[in-house]
Amino acid sequence: MSIIISIQKQTAVLELPTDIQIKKYIKAAILTDINTKLTLRIIDEAESRLLNFKFRNKDKSTNVLAFPYQEDKYLGDLAVCAPVVVKEAKQQGKNTLAHWAHLLVHGTLHLQGYDHLIESDRKKMEKLEINILKQLKFPNPYDEEHDND
Repeated sequence: MSIIISIQKQTAVLELPTDIQIKKYIKAAILTDINTKLTLRIIDEAESRLLNFKFRNKDKSTNVLAFPYQEDKYLGDLAVCAPVVVKEAKQQGKNTLAHWAHLLVHGTLHLQGYDHLIESDRKKMEKLEINILKQLKFPNPYDEEHDND
């Protein structure tokens, strides 16, 4: 299976995982065995706020936005707001790298149709996230928090 991940960095934040780590976390969350592609854009708060308003009508920056694409072999685009990720990790007392891994896994699952709007879907998605993160040697991100979007 071939997975092509394009990474764009449009942020001044320095606390970023390496490209190798990013690709490892995303690949761990891809649950298909077909060749696929996706784009990850790491952004600052202004761009996150703009995208969140334009596509979700929410006038604030957010940690991760997923834009699934309905074409074979292209999962879609992820936009991760670096300052929000770092800020949330500190506020929640989490390791920053673990939080990055969680949000990259979370967003990648969204690209594959997983969601958490209803309780049964939330439980299914969280279970997947916990298992994927465990394989990556990260702790359960839901031990303390349940606000991930």
